[in-house]
Amino acid sequence: MSDFYKCGQCGKMVKEIQEGKGQLTCCGNPMQILSRFRSINEIIEYAIEKEQEAHDFYLDWSNRLETPSLKELFASFAGEEMKHKEKLQRVKSGGTFKPSTQKVTDLKIVDYLVDISPTPEMDYQEALIVAMKREKASFRLYSDLAAMAEDEDVKNLFQALAQEEAKHKLRLETEYEKDIYTEN
Repeated sequence: MSDFYKCGQCGKMVKEIQEGKGQLTCCGNPMQILSRFRSINEIIEYAIEKEQEAHDFYLDWSNRLETPSLKELFASFAGEEMKHKEKLQRVKSGGTFKPSTQKVTDLKIVDYLVDISPTPEMDYQEALIVAMKREKASFRLYSDLAAMAEDEDVKNLFQALAQEEAKHKLRLETEYEKDIYTEN
């Protein structure tokens, strides 16, 4: 069981990990099942939406943060997410987006850190944790969608997106290791 559901009103998405009784609802309405997309175009549109959402999150926080280096870091993350969106838009127009053959190292640093809620006063370490957790969640989403895909092109697209998110997570974990672990 690994069905995904999306709220038609607010766009929130959840993954069902254990079957329960009743129907999943959000914003007072039943959530729509996404485990079977009807077309490659729907998948690409969905991925574009998720990349735009990530861009908006990072850009919003880059404007809220007080520390100049954090503002710059989050603005750079926003730029990376926009690059993903542009790649997906090229795919939608007939281009390709294949996964790299190079394996991305997983330092697993984020696996041992507690969740942090973003605040305008968060420090560099907290900002890195927020970003790492977001990238890990995106990696899992795209990996799960790739596992569910029946079409080989769709599977490749999701694997490529998962790999892009894994690269971001590695970059963040490397920064964390260099700047935070070294200090301690």
